Amino acid sequence: MKNKLKTIGVGCLFAITLFMLNCGCTYQGDKLAKEKMVKDYYAAYEKKDWNMLTSLFAPGFDFNSPVDDHIDLNTYKQRCWPNAPKIKRFDIEKLVVDGDDAFVTYNGWTNDGRVFRNTEYFKFEGGKIKENSCFFGPGISFPNNTKK
Repeated sequence: MKNKLKTIGVGCLFAITLFMLNCGCTYQGDKLAKEKMVKDYYAAYEKKDWNMLTSLFAPGFDFNSPVDDHIDLNTYKQRCWPNAPKIKRFDIEKLVVDGDDAFVTYNGWTNDGRVFRNTEYFKFEGGKIKENSCFFGPGISFPNNTKK
C-alpha cells in the first residue's frame, strides 16, 4: 500500500510539474515574460506604436517621474508619448526582474544623436505593467527637454 501511494504521489508531482512547465507558470517563465514586456515597452517607443505600448498596461496604469506625479494613462499620452518621434533607440544596460518588480537602466538615443540615461522601476499586476517610475540620469534626461 505504501509503495502504491508513493507511486501515485510521484506521478501526481510529475504531472503537476509538467502542467506548470507547459502553462508558463514557473518562476523562470514568469520572469522571462516580464523581461520581454519591459523590452517591448521600449520597442514600442522605437516603433512609434502607441497600441503596442498600451497593450502592455494593466488597468489603472500609473506613471511617475521627477516632473510627473502619479499621472494616469491619458496624461501619460499627452506628456510622454510626444517623445516617441524623437527617439531612435534604447540600449538596455541592466534589466533585473524580481517577482512583480523590475528595474532597468538604459541609454536612450534621440534622432539627432543626443543621449539620455535613466533608470526605471516597473511594477506588474495581473501579468501587465501597472506602474512605471522613471528616474532621470545625466544627459538631456528626456527627448523633449530643451536644455542642453
